[in-house]
Amino acid sequence: MRPKQIIIVGGGTAGWMCANLFAAKWASTGTQITLVESSSIGTLGVGEGSTPFLRTFFAQLNISEEQWMPACDATYKCGIAFPNWCSKQANNSYFHPFYSEIDSQLVTDFFSACNQRREGFDCDSHPDHYFVTAYVAQQNKAPKLAQHAQSDIDYAYHFDATKLGLFLKNHGLSLGVKCIDDEVTKVNSGPLGIEALETKQNGILYADFFIDCSGFSGLLIQQTLGEQLIDYSGYLPNNRAVAIQSENAENSVLKSFTLSKGLKHGWRWSIPLQSRTGNGYVYCSDFVSEQAAEQELREEINDFESKAVHLRWTPGRINQHWKQNCLAVGLSQGFLEPLEAPMLNIAQQTCEAFIEFVETLTNAEQSRQQFNLLINNMIDGTRDYLQAHYKLNSRTDTPYWVFNRENRVQSAALKDILSAWSTSGVFEHSLARHQQLLTYKKTSWYCILAGMHHYSAPTKGALRLTRKKRQRAQQQCQQLAAQFIDQASYLVP
Repeated sequence: MRPKQIIIVGGGTAGWMCANLFAAKWASTGTQITLVESSSIGTLGVGEGSTPFLRTFFAQLNISEEQWMPACDATYKCGIAFPNWCSKQANNSYFHPFYSEIDSQLVTDFFSACNQRREGFDCDSHPDHYFVTAYVAQQNKAPKLAQHAQSDIDYAYHFDATKLGLFLKNHGLSLGVKCIDDEVTKVNSGPLGIEALETKQNGILYADFFIDCSGFSGLLIQQTLGEQLIDYSGYLPNNRAVAIQSENAENSVLKSFTLSKGLKHGWRWSIPLQSRTGNGYVYCSDFVSEQAAEQELREEINDFESKAVHLRWTPGRINQHWKQNCLAVGLSQGFLEPLEAPMLNIAQQTCEAFIEFVETLTNAEQSRQQFNLLINNMIDGTRDYLQAHYKLNSRTDTPYWVFNRENRVQSAALKDILSAWSTSGVFEHSLARHQQLLTYKKTSWYCILAGMHHYSAPTKGALRLTRKKRQRAQQQCQQLAAQFIDQASYLVP
């Protein structure tokens, strides 16, 4: 049932990720994969962070870090720091770690401390104190043990998106993917979906299956097959960003985490690469203009010369990502916002799930319905976790933060999770009720709720045993973090 001829419209990271995954799985069985991209159009090349799932992508292709990371200016990412999302009266920063086996001995103590704090005990339940990754990142270390020994700590990457797209292109070509540099001028469709593409220089191109990686335009899935974007602005009002790339100073510290810092009308990212830093400001146009946002970012990073790129989007998703003989991947299937770097992961998992569904296909219509439900649940679960950041903020300095905290547009699942945390019941019962809808699992929910201080004022004294466990956690994390190597030193060729 697998396609014999696949045409991918659009390159960039998403397009070439698709091409590589399909070629690795199906090229040897006779499937011909062609990617059509236009060098005159180019790609956005802004998204530069990932989740740990990107490691499995490279593992499937048997590509080592030594092969791709130097070529893509890449660094390691141990997690995300969130300063300035809470009021200055509290500890206004927390670190979202990637949970690993190395944390397994302490995570139970963290959960216990959180639940005691929910019950009114005055105990330390801040996630930064219970996860080794937070200590590793704080010391600007790579998630690698000294002497390059194997470690059991999970991690992700930062990378130059343009360079990663080029690397994946070259690897895809080595797997037999055919690349056509051309512009699609017309899409021919019929009762069964897409029939052919008309191009400027290569005439008509035929295939039995088409992948839409055309970006926000959604040339195939939206413009041709009529899928409409479901607007999520009510949940996630941010619809703008300004990005500035700054060169790293000589001998500058090479951090191993993404910074997501709250500003006046949104938040800014700082993504450290080997040669430069990617900076950006994500905001809502209802609260600040493009010019004022750019000025605020420039003042924040003290860069008044580098080029600024302005981005606009409507947050949301389509309903049918696999429709007839077309699959949407990347921006064509929707976009939420850059917080927590989820979109590349959604593109990757869309491709991987599609391959799995095709490999086990028995009923085409039923498979498409199940596939679309799976992807929609993943995107909606991501939406809920992203919105939780805004609902939990405690800032009162600008209308932006007050509006997001008081926003009543939220899913029933998110409302139930936040409510359950604030009661004396078993919080995990709420997580279990919504298990099928949760993209982010138990540890992430505990980290954000505890990290954002979503508690009432304590009414009871701290328990002695809890204090001892907290001290043990700090001691153990410090000892383990000391075994990891400085990132700058590790990445030196």
